[in-house]
Amino acid sequence: MTALNRRALLRTAALTGLAAATGLAATSHGAAAAEPVNGPWLVSVGWGVLQVDPGRTTPRELLPNGDHAKTSPDGRYVAWVNTARSGDGTLEPFVAVYDRTTGQKRTLLADPFGVRYGAPTWSPDGTEIALVTGQDNDRLIAVDVATGATRVLVEGHAMADPDWSRDGSSIALRWRSRSEGPQLRVLDLATGRARPIYTPLAGERFGSPVFMPDSGRVVFCTDRWYPDLETLNQSLASVRINGTGLKKLTDEPRFYLSPVFSPDGRYCAALSIPPENEYPDGGNIIVSTSGFGEQWWIPGDEYDDSTRLDWARAI
Repeated sequence: MTALNRRALLRTAALTGLAAATGLAATSHGAAAAEPVNGPWLVSVGWGVLQVDPGRTTPRELLPNGDHAKTSPDGRYVAWVNTARSGDGTLEPFVAVYDRTTGQKRTLLADPFGVRYGAPTWSPDGTEIALVTGQDNDRLIAVDVATGATRVLVEGHAMADPDWSRDGSSIALRWRSRSEGPQLRVLDLATGRARPIYTPLAGERFGSPVFMPDSGRVVFCTDRWYPDLETLNQSLASVRINGTGLKKLTDEPRFYLSPVFSPDGRYCAALSIPPENEYPDGGNIIVSTSGFGEQWWIPGDEYDDSTRLDWARAI
């Protein structure tokens, strides 16, 4: 099979799967499907944000700078951050919101160079975003989107990759305990207590926790099952929020980064690397059914140095 024919088949399969995942496929009786819920993918590439629209595989630029973009639950707003300084010195660290309807941008927080902001996550009602900050990434704050006012949720330990549950009760995050080392923890927002739900094996690499849509389990990336492979050695796994029921979700070892569930909760996407890539330095989007029994690729441009994938609600 020629490379051209193979790519054409990949594209056809991807768009067929994409049509189903975005609600654009016809019903079995030929009638039009209901209004689509799942919209575009957003790929943060370290210095800017790309958007992959439904029905397409080639991305377009959404934001020219910043990183770690995350869309609000209603799909209208994108929160993103910057921690680097531009070459001319004019771009300082910020936390900002972009309106997908009007194209307007609004800065929530702005600080001098040296202040760090981690990946933001939205509250289910869309009124706040939570993110890690501090010199040692040791403070998790919530930012009021309307006013820019902040409050501290928890501090004192190094943290990363927070994800706010859809029921609003908890935030999952990677946590480094001073006595127990790296873990996944769930912060109960009512009590302020961060309880461990997963402790890795010695030398295990893991991260990118995200709640399942029912808020009962947390999905994450790990090389727990393939420690002897140097690259493409990860799986997606899940664990209950009480720390029991560890489950391996994917069959083949791959690279995985930033899993995210579709707005309708029926699919999970992640950044990954196709096995035919000559070098493991650029990825594509891989989509799974909610039961992780079937996967398909969204081919197109590779996303070198990507940091985060998000799946926006259609607007």
